[in-house]
Amino acid sequence: MAMVMTGEVQLPASREVVWAKLNDAEVLKACIPGCEELNKASDTEFQAVAVVKIGPVKARFKGKVNLTDLNPPNGYRISGDGEGGVAGFAKGGATVALAEKEGGTLLTYNVEAQIGGKLAQLGQRLVNGVAKKIADDFFKNFAAMVAAG
Repeated sequence: MAMVMTGEVQLPASREVVWAKLNDAEVLKACIPGCEELNKASDTEFQAVAVVKIGPVKARFKGKVNLTDLNPPNGYRISGDGEGGVAGFAKGGATVALAEKEGGTLLTYNVEAQIGGKLAQLGQRLVNGVAKKIADDFFKNFAAMVAAG
């Protein structure tokens, strides 16, 4: 099952500050809903463990996250894949762009994701709703971290 999400969020900080936080494993771990571990393996690769609940299915995903197309402080592509055991798999990516706007930074994102296994059998409306909530929660958490300095 494939999903596509787009959005933007206005952040009260310079592009340089937002860029630094987008590359900080501790900030990302605190912002990703259900994230238990996010360890930096290199400047462009992280190992991650996250728990996701979609309807009656709760899964613990282990996977890796890679940063590519780095263009500091303007944006990058973040992609990852994870295995959730019997619940299935998830993989996807997002293009993140940063632009100066109204004394801060406008972050724009385009996400494509795929899931398979038991999760994909739950129905596209349910899965899309949860995926959108996870994305919204991430960016709400990230905006709060940026505002807090």
